[in-house]
Amino acid sequence: MSVHMTQKPTACLALADGTLFYGKGFGAVGQTTAELCFNTAMTGYQEIMTDPSYAGQVVTFTFPHIGNTGVTPEDDETADPVAAGMVVKWDPTDASNWRATEELTTWLTKRGRIGMGGVDTRRLTRAIRQQGAPHVALAHDPDGNFDIEALVAAARAFTGLEGLDLAKEVTCAQSYHWDQMRWAWPDGYPTQDAPKHKVVAIDYGAKRNILRCLASAGCDVTVLPATATAADVLALNPDGVFLSNGPGDPAATGAYAVPMIKGILEKDLPIFGICLGHQMLALALGAKTIKMNHGHHGANHPVKDYTTGKVEITSMNHGFTVDSQSLPDGVEETHVSLFDGSNCGIRVANRPVFSVQYHPEASPGPQDSYYLFERFAKAMAERTPVSA
Repeated sequence: MSVHMTQKPTACLALADGTLFYGKGFGAVGQTTAELCFNTAMTGYQEIMTDPSYAGQVVTFTFPHIGNTGVTPEDDETADPVAAGMVVKWDPTDASNWRATEELTTWLTKRGRIGMGGVDTRRLTRAIRQQGAPHVALAHDPDGNFDIEALVAAARAFTGLEGLDLAKEVTCAQSYHWDQMRWAWPDGYPTQDAPKHKVVAIDYGAKRNILRCLASAGCDVTVLPATATAADVLALNPDGVFLSNGPGDPAATGAYAVPMIKGILEKDLPIFGICLGHQMLALALGAKTIKMNHGHHGANHPVKDYTTGKVEITSMNHGFTVDSQSLPDGVEETHVSLFDGSNCGIRVANRPVFSVQYHPEASPGPQDSYYLFERFAKAMAERTPVSA
């Protein structure tokens, strides 16, 4: 066992190599298989669990105080949790926050997501760093009855995220309009009622706060599904196109996303991408993406902006990265991770086309990266006259 327990364990995490972690289950009862990652953020567990980019993953939280702020519908990044489950060091604490409307454990139960506490998350994190993101089976049984052989077999049978297109599973079913802006005291989320720029956002698994940041930057946002074509986008006559974050293997999603982006690139339109959208843009420009050992997941990642020389503290969530050595002529590397030197941003020379790997909307700095939305808005303003 990974922890000393006086009661029978009610949760088990089985790694594909046969390593077992036992603990106390909470949330939904049942079993799930996924890739295991760790996240080093000290806040935002609800936003992490509802981030579509975590589809197909169980998240290990290295910060032990999970549950202390409860949950509130205002903080959901999408309608329901997308991460397959969560693993924490301590049992979730009771909510102690004026905005909380529900306890984390109740919220997970209602939404069919499994949680596991009482785990040596330091040991688990070291294993992920050393061996790469493992395939796992996570089970919660209040009676503590586990078929270990079956759990290990399920973990081994999980095919992994490479070659997996998950954007189709988390994208919107149909187009919709967005005008809600960033949260502000004391009124909450205001509405953008005087937009200056018409933006089409492609939803590969878009977080709501990205759309809010676009609205706050003066954008009138129409969201289209991941499978939208260039003709679909151009038919709306946008001033700019945004490519959202999302889960899975970018090369798999690129099968239909890359042709669409290439069609947009033929037009003189500003393009801004984040996370998977960054990777989609890179693929469309001729670069390649590669799977990382354990990825970047956290809200404390330093990134250097070569265009200004400044360092930003950023939020990241990605298991694939753009291979900077594969960037073609005319495509410049603009941002790099100061942890490992991996690519975190690109732009097309002399064109308003750019993207970043990290999440500027997640406010870890807390506002170090908001300038990117303003940069996008400026590019559209310079291209088209500001409407009255």
